[in-house]
Amino acid sequence: MKYLVLLIGEGDAGSWEAMTAEQQGAEMEKFEAFGAACAQRDGVEILGGEALGGPDTMTVMRTRAGAVSLTDGPYAESVEQLGGFYLVEAPDLDTLVDLLRLLPAYDIQISPVVDIEA
Repeated sequence: MKYLVLLIGEGDAGSWEAMTAEQQGAEMEKFEAFGAACAQRDGVEILGGEALGGPDTMTVMRTRAGAVSLTDGPYAESVEQLGGFYLVEAPDLDTLVDLLRLLPAYDIQISPVVDIEA
C-alpha cells in the first residue's frame, strides 16, 4: 500500500532556523537513517520525497463559482508549516510507523493513497 507522509510543524524537533549547524547535521542524519532503514526493509520503498519551501514561498489556489483566485501561502486552512513529504510503499501502517520513528520528532500526518483504477 502507498502512503503519503506529511512532515508538519516542528513537534519536539524544534525550529530548524534556531538549531546550530551541528544540531542540523544530527537531524539530517535521522533522515539518512530513515532512508537506509526503508531500503533494507522488505516491501518498503520510498517512491518520492522532498523538502518544501517556507510559508513565504507558497501559493494557495481556490476556485469559487468557477473563478480561480491565487493568494500567497501558507497552505489553505493550515496553521502549521508543511515542511516536506514522502511517498512510501509499505506493506502496512505498523511497518511505516516503525520506520517513521527514525525521523526527527516532527508532527507527521500519514494518509493512505487511494488506488483508483481508470
